[in-house]
Amino acid sequence: MYLAILGRQSDISLAELEAQFYHVKKLTPSLATFDADTPPDINRLGGSLKLACKLSQSPLKYLSSLPAGKITLGISNYTPGASAKSSQLEALKLKKILVRHDRSVRVVESKSTVLSTATSLHNGLSGHNDRKVELIKLHNTWYRVIGVQDIDAYAHRDQARPARDAKVGMLPPKLAQILINLCGPLTPGSTILDPFCGTGVLLQEALLMGYHPYGTDISDRMVKYSEKNLEWLLKARNNNLKQFLSEHCDQRGACSSEPRNDGREREREESNLFQINAFQISQGDATLFSWNSPIDAVACEGYLGQPMSQIPAKIKLKQQQQECSSIILGFLRNLSKQIQPDTPVVIAIPAWLRNNNEYERLNILDEITSMGYNVNNKSREGLLYARTGQIVARDIIILRKK
Repeated sequence: MYLAILGRQSDISLAELEAQFYHVKKLTPSLATFDADTPPDINRLGGSLKLACKLSQSPLKYLSSLPAGKITLGISNYTPGASAKSSQLEALKLKKILVRHDRSVRVVESKSTVLSTATSLHNGLSGHNDRKVELIKLHNTWYRVIGVQDIDAYAHRDQARPARDAKVGMLPPKLAQILINLCGPLTPGSTILDPFCGTGVLLQEALLMGYHPYGTDISDRMVKYSEKNLEWLLKARNNNLKQFLSEHCDQRGACSSEPRNDGREREREESNLFQINAFQISQGDATLFSWNSPIDAVACEGYLGQPMSQIPAKIKLKQQQQECSSIILGFLRNLSKQIQPDTPVVIAIPAWLRNNNEYERLNILDEITSMGYNVNNKSREGLLYARTGQIVARDIIILRKK
């Protein structure tokens, strides 16, 4: 059993887990357990801040069994009623016992009951070092953190991209991953279509997740931006691999840091990297374009209308709703004739903030259903992605071709 620390918009994070794993159960507003056939990879889950596995022994026995050397220990206590002081006392109690047994321990301090993602990441408590450990306590059950979301990596590949345009909106890389994962489990190398690719954020995430990105956009400028950004990402990723090979492999190709991979396996991985990461991007109107087959899944942020800095007047809202509905329905109508039955389609469409602090959605689900799609309405009210006070939110719709 695994434990996930859910992101700020926990309903969306939970939906992502449900689309990828088994027996998902929400324990608290910020915690959920799930089962998986293989150890989950935190780098592929945009909605989970941390992943942990249940300890099969007491925390003291587990820490005592770690390799020789100094232990760095952090504790996050999600038990209702816990305080920052009680969490620190738990850690200091374990440290005191371990020191008696000649183990050196550094406790990571926190002013909260739980360690933030940044604190865990920057103290190396990401599960990669056996002696740098974060333990999670919930009532009398303990978990060991096995992965921490790399917020620095997300920020880098978002902000360091050579082609960015704030005027067309900025799809967060985390949300792009979530949209892809909401399609359900996909085989490596699957073709993921983004017909509103913009500057290519979703295509970048699909590429990093081992899928074949296929993007189109009505704007030739956006197509060029996407191409430039994906070429940058490929170059950066391949240079990192070459650096890894030069730092960790001897002249025969044997990798010292990963004994299970001999030189031939690493060479195959390098070869596969260039093959899997091939992408295609074309200019075209999503309501008319004929895409190449096969398309294994569709994940995209649809047309969200004009950027807004204040709540729109009723007449302006109606104009925007009509424009957005026309483009989104035109796209889905065009797509329905080109994809196979059971193909997943996940699309973020706009919703607008109103004076009552509620969001008004597009009323188009009946029309979508009539086009030959099954609409997954489970947790639909919770699949609204918005920052506090954001005027135009993203309403996530999960579809499958009938």
